[in-house]
Amino acid sequence: MAVTALPPDTETDIARVTEALAMITPRWNMRILLALSGLPLRYSELAAKVPWLHNGQLHPKVKALCDAGLVERTEYSARHVTYGRTERGAALLPVLPLIVNWAEEHLETTDSPLSAIEQVEDSLPLLTRRHAAAILWVLKSRTEVTGRALARIVMPSSDWTNIYPPLRQLTADGLVDTDGSGMPYRLSTAGEGLGPVLGTLSAWAVGQPLHQAAHHPVWGAPQRKTAPRPWVSNPSRKVPAPLPATRAEEAAPAWQNRELFSHAAPAGPKTVLSAGGPRR
Repeated sequence: MAVTALPPDTETDIARVTEALAMITPRWNMRILLALSGLPLRYSELAAKVPWLHNGQLHPKVKALCDAGLVERTEYSARHVTYGRTERGAALLPVLPLIVNWAEEHLETTDSPLSAIEQVEDSLPLLTRRHAAAILWVLKSRTEVTGRALARIVMPSSDWTNIYPPLRQLTADGLVDTDGSGMPYRLSTAGEGLGPVLGTLSAWAVGQPLHQAAHHPVWGAPQRKTAPRPWVSNPSRKVPAPLPATRAEEAAPAWQNRELFSHAAPAGPKTVLSAGGPRR
């Protein structure tokens, strides 16, 4: 039974992106994947690269990454086991610079510079709020939607007023905008700017080269451009990690470019974010 009133292909797309985000959002997961660059490592070697994690913290995270298919455990003997990134895990890493770019342009500023991986860690929780992906998809497709109409699409079997807690959260996070109580909701500039990130995660989820995000039927449209501003934020946690370079390969789009929603509402003005951007 469908969870939402979205078209089946759209609901499947949202579910895949949500699953991908669930793999990488838990704290330290991306640092572990980055630590596994190069040749596979023994557990003790991996632990030495992430010394701030105790064994009781590292082991379940590595197991979860193995279960997700991002890390491979190879057992040569009872005393010789190595861990390395799978091709699937390595293919996911080029999305990180896109998240960093979004954070630099849209997240709030504070006093001290952050490393790239910290920017990623600050951004990902904003995308994993409950119902966030479905709400963002609908607002991108329909431009403006009332709370009641949004509830009928995102949570059709629930009381329609239940849409307001996630909407308030996304508005507080700076991803959704409205002109006031009872007025339609729309993506903010920061919400619009998530297009490359969400489109790329969708491409990865169906096994397509990441540059095919440009063909995504919802997030593949040209993104709103905003003026860059200096990046400053929370103090560094002293564990910087380099991000990998991106290389795309040619392949056909995985999506069918067709109308995903009907009766689209007329476009309204986009409110530019106030200085400082969405909160962290």
